[in-house]
Amino acid sequence: MRITPNPLDFAEGSALIEVGRTRVLCAATLEERIPPWLKGKGLGWITAEYAMLPRATSERTAREASKGRQGGRTHEIQRIIGRSLRAIVDTVKLGERTITIDCDVLQADGGTRTASLTGACVALSIALSKRFSQAERARWPMHGLVGAVSVGIVNGTPMLDLNYEEDSSAHVDMNVFMTDAGKYVELQGTAEAEPFGRPELDRMLALASKGIGELFEIQKRAIDEGTRGS
Repeated sequence: MRITPNPLDFAEGSALIEVGRTRVLCAATLEERIPPWLKGKGLGWITAEYAMLPRATSERTAREASKGRQGGRTHEIQRIIGRSLRAIVDTVKLGERTITIDCDVLQADGGTRTASLTGACVALSIALSKRFSQAERARWPMHGLVGAVSVGIVNGTPMLDLNYEEDSSAHVDMNVFMTDAGKYVELQGTAEAEPFGRPELDRMLALASKGIGELFEIQKRAIDEGTRGS
């Protein structure tokens, strides 16, 4: 895995994440406004949008805009990215501001939702570092990091970061969203053939926890590089 901070010149924060052949560009926009339903509450808001380029896959996929609506998968991914980021942000300290994270998949070979969330966290941290000066760090709204990995059982063996081919043949596949405090934001697990038991679940969670621990170190290095001078 590789995360390149600040690939974009104009976004308040951005990150390009590469996991195998999957590549996702994440950009954070910070605006001094909030949704109407939050006005007067003194709270900020974090939301996300997710999309794939038509040729992110082996065959062209029509843009959802050309269909006139977003698909259910897109809505699901956007919601989990937003929820995961809000889990590590104090929206009172954020103040009446909105941060929108755009996650655009440049190339997809499995694990786009987990890569999107992982890159989005880096973009968010960089954006906030530009808004909150060193003197204001007592009001720093982020209280941790969040990341995600895919894990599954392929031919009886637990595997981390499944690509498209591995995911297609997995007996069980799962997406694990976790904070650096070791707490889960969401678990998405499905048996594709026979049901799986608690021992298999525990093996997958242990593998996911190890993988996410390594991922947090990559995030920290990218954030440090992306916020030098902030």
